[in-house]
Amino acid sequence: MSKKILFLPKYPRMGASSRLRTYQFLPSWKKAGYEVKVSPFFNEFYLKEKYIGQGVTKSNVLASYLNRFWILMGFWKYDLIWVEKELFPFFPAWAEWVLSKLGKGYVVDYDDAVFHRYDMARRQIVRKWLGKKIDGVMRHANIVWAGNSYLGNWATKAGAKRVVILPTVIDPERYSMKEYTSSYPVVVGWIGSPTTLKYLNEIRPILEKLSKELDVLIQVVGGNRDWKFDGKLNLIPWTEEGEVSAIQGMDIGVMPLPDDPWEKGKCAYKLIQYMACGLPVVASPVGMNVDVVVHGENGFLAKTQEEWYGYLKMLILDGELRREMGGKGFELVKERFTVEGNFELILKELRILNEE
Repeated sequence: MSKKILFLPKYPRMGASSRLRTYQFLPSWKKAGYEVKVSPFFNEFYLKEKYIGQGVTKSNVLASYLNRFWILMGFWKYDLIWVEKELFPFFPAWAEWVLSKLGKGYVVDYDDAVFHRYDMARRQIVRKWLGKKIDGVMRHANIVWAGNSYLGNWATKAGAKRVVILPTVIDPERYSMKEYTSSYPVVVGWIGSPTTLKYLNEIRPILEKLSKELDVLIQVVGGNRDWKFDGKLNLIPWTEEGEVSAIQGMDIGVMPLPDDPWEKGKCAYKLIQYMACGLPVVASPVGMNVDVVVHGENGFLAKTQEEWYGYLKMLILDGELRREMGGKGFELVKERFTVEGNFELILKELRILNEE
């Protein structure tokens, strides 16, 4: 069994994908007796610039590449190298190929359809030069951890040696059922980042209409402060410490998505968070959303604007239905989407790998 692990996430803890796929598992690794080192590619300064949306400092990006190169020079010190997505963004998979030929190789983790960043890039040179890059990263890896079946199927077609579906999960010690009340207004909520707030625009007209027709408050956690909304709105800055209480302040959780290739790689984490707090949900039937939402039991899948309006209005007007659906979602998360469950699966797969 491996004892020294080098984790190479894309972001520091501030980045959602890295926080959920790497950092929240570190206590489990340490408790199991592993020695771990974590070296993110980008730093917090890069993320803050990215979220502001005013460009990034090129010298800082260059330093990120140099730091990753330096860290990889010590690959031989580790029993397992765990890569998030890729070693060097927008660079061929040469480093992954070298690792696959030296030492014990690496495993790679995906919770986004990052391959579409290359094969569907606007620039032809990127599509031509890097269009098949992630296929190579997957093919050279000892294990591909895939956040959902869309990502897993892609890895299989790319020729990956072993593909394991590893959903994005929550730490149940941080989450608990909200206290249900019959008070108004009913709070319809969304949680995310400034870069994903664009998805909420898919149903903004519906939310504005409901806000005017009924006693409804729209709560947005982690979006831009200048998001335009014609109705009752509560904007809350996202913090890791405050995200659970912010969700518990909602009555209904929403996750709209367009039915596009990139979104099919999403891992429904918002829905899992909502359900972990006992909220009913309404979501687009895209990607992993259809695996998490049991339509009519723990929430609704809405394809059209009319369905979004109808399902949200139904939940807004029926407090008992919200309570019933929220309870079923809570049970689903406890059964299928916890850190403990994922960690057991990870250890099982690594044992098999070491025995081969």
